[in-house]
Parts: sequence; structure tokens; C-alpha cells
Amino acid sequence: MEKNQLIDEAKKIRERAYTPYSKFPVGAALLTEDGTLFTGCNIENAAYPVTCCAERVAIFKAITEGYFKFSKLAVVADTQRPVPPCGSCRQVMSEFFGSDVTIFTTNLQGETKTFTMEEILPFSFAPSDLPEDQ
Repeated sequence: MEKNQLIDEAKKIRERAYTPYSKFPVGAALLTEDGTLFTGCNIENAAYPVTCCAERVAIFKAITEGYFKFSKLAVVADTQRPVPPCGSCRQVMSEFFGSDVTIFTTNLQGETKTFTMEEILPFSFAPSDLPEDQ
């Protein structure tokens, strides 16, 4: 799947976002290494800390279906600059993405920035940082 197709999928799912509080819908489209597509939108809650971002929804959907190898992620929102994933999403991404996974951040005006996982969260905390007996 090409970059623009992946971004279009993120834009489509963004329309399903549940954002009654922030009014800030975000869409994400995640491509597995075998070409399977998973999408996610942000889902808010009146208890703000339990809100789930679009990126994590897409990743968690893929994981629950048994997919653990990913190639690309596109994230879109109505922002001035290409929308950056939050810190929590970056940490979840680092758990499941190889350092070479491509991440497209974009906005509704079509501005896009492209990163690898290593570029978007260098020196991330990883499973290898935990003691081996855990």
C-alpha cells in the first residue's frame, strides 16, 4: 500500500473518532508486513486519563488479531503542522515497531513528515532494559 492510500485510510477512520470533549479527531492506519491494514481513531472518556489515542487503538487491534510485525503507520489530524504522536503512543509504538518502521504524520492540508521509529523516539525504554528474571 502506498503512502497516500495509507493516509486516506487514516482520514476515513478519523471521521469515526469519539471526541465530545476535545473536538480533536485523530485517525491512524497501520500496515502489517504482510499488507494487512488496521485502523484506529481516538476514543475519549469523561475521565480523561482513560482516553485512547488513534495510534494505540490501531496497534492494539492488530495485536489482538495476532499481528506483531509492522511496516508503516499514518496519523492524521486537523493541525497546523503534521500531527505528532503523543509520548504514550510513541512508547507503545517502540514496544511493537522495529526501528525501521515508517511513520507518516500529516494534517488535513496535506503536509506530511516521514520518520522511522528510531527517529521519532530515539533511545526509548525497551523490554531489553528490564532485568532478565522478570
